[in-house]
Amino acid sequence: MSLPDRKQDEVRRMLEGTHPPVPAELAMRAAERGSRMLRRRAVARRVMWLLLVVAVVAFLVWASVEQPWVVPPSDVAPPLEGW
Repeated sequence: MSLPDRKQDEVRRMLEGTHPPVPAELAMRAAERGSRMLRRRAVARRVMWLLLVVAVVAFLVWASVEQPWVVPPSDVAPPLEGW
């Protein structure tokens, strides 16, 4: 008998036996834990959206103040006027 066959036989024997009793409050505890997980995920999602909005607003304020698209004036030579 090979190793996988022996493991399969052990699993079959375990499944054919009597099942252990399940606590009565197990379903209630699982439902409470699931609802807590859902609430935490919802809060985390809202916080991430809030951070994204704050980052976009901060970038827009910085861009409007600094105006990075405008070429800075040249300090190498004075402007030629009156030629």
